[in-house]
Amino acid sequence: MVCTMPLLRVLLSTARRFRHSPRLSAGLPADDAVLLDAPDERLSPALVAAALGEYEPAAKLLATTRDAAEWEDRDRYLGRLVTFAHSREGWLIDWLAAAPRDPDALLVKAQLAVHRAWESPARAERLREVGPLITAAADADPRDPVPWRLALDHARGTHATHTAFEALWEQAVRRSAHHYGCHVAALRYLSAAWYGSHRECFDFAEQAAEDALPGSLVQALPVRAAFALLLDTQLAGRTTSVLEERIDTAADLAIRLSASYRAGDPWPAEVRNLLAYVLVARGRWAEALEQFELIGPHSTSFPWSSVSDDALGHFLDARDRARLRVASATPLRNRAGGARPRGHYA
Repeated sequence: MVCTMPLLRVLLSTARRFRHSPRLSAGLPADDAVLLDAPDERLSPALVAAALGEYEPAAKLLATTRDAAEWEDRDRYLGRLVTFAHSREGWLIDWLAAAPRDPDALLVKAQLAVHRAWESPARAERLREVGPLITAAADADPRDPVPWRLALDHARGTHATHTAFEALWEQAVRRSAHHYGCHVAALRYLSAAWYGSHRECFDFAEQAAEDALPGSLVQALPVRAAFALLLDTQLAGRTTSVLEERIDTAADLAIRLSASYRAGDPWPAEVRNLLAYVLVARGRWAEALEQFELIGPHSTSFPWSSVSDDALGHFLDARDRARLRVASATPLRNRAGGARPRGHYA
């Protein structure tokens, strides 16, 4: 019986998958060892205390970031504390009662109000109502760029004009020229889903990445622009070669950024998760698998929650898909001692 070429390819691919899949799994933590949005050693005690109704550790954590001008950490910790307060805010209520003018308490209060307003069907109206809370947080410590990141998100939701947005952006970068959160807020405003276009989004992201400091997460802005493009259902299957080249160039830049951090580092975990998503979408399986190995146990809600109600499940499925694709493309006799193929595998 003659074996057709398509069948031969299937047989070889299956054999390769079974031969190499166990070896490729060795660099990946087990599924049950992967955690979604796991807090780091600084944030964890604050969340545990908040669960017990105690605000002091959270207050100390945010005060420390403010005193040391650790604006990136401050913004990230703020987001996690607000997510917790969204369902359990007794500790925040007690904190505000004890220190109603505390800059950190005011910031958490403002972010929580913005978060809730975004969920409302009457989003723009609700957001306008919480504007004074953002102003109070910004006035409480004029050095802090994080309230201005809030203001940028607020402006997007209230349909602010480009001129108004630019004025807020100027205030934000005056306080921290390379603040990642503020850059992400600006990128969202410029996205095709809001008040810009994919071209504007890429132009801003690429210029910001070029101006960024070495190792800055701002260098990941182009891969965020790429993700927004990939999510645009209206362009499904109709992207131009120029846009596809910009997606791959953004991924290449993010790969270099990822390589500057140690494997398993929780700080660039979200960027690595985003990069892995884009590489999988582009069929760059070997490079995607490398990112999953660098991610280790640190799965993040973004970007997976943007495409699935089960963020962790989607992460694990994508990771397994990359592993199987690489295994299927690896020759049965791999004389290079386990070196895996690189490049695109459809």
